[in-house]
Amino acid sequence: MRKNLKEARQKAGMTQKQVAEYLGISERYYQHIEAGQRTGDFTIWDMLEDLFNTHQRKLREIEENPPCKANHQVKHLE
Repeated sequence: MRKNLKEARQKAGMTQKQVAEYLGISERYYQHIEAGQRTGDFTIWDMLEDLFNTHQRKLREIEENPPCKANHQVKHLE
């Protein structure tokens, strides 16, 4: 998931549909970009950078293994 991209969109008060319309792409395609399932081309990232006033390198970061919210302890068998 591209957490920074999602946060930038939410901070701007925009829906995924609004961002997709701004970019001239389908909402579904944008959803895949935000989820980290599609890369999107450089034009899209340039437009996102301008839209959210944030460097695209930050927006592109993918959180592959989000931290667990629950603390799991492993018991050692002796």
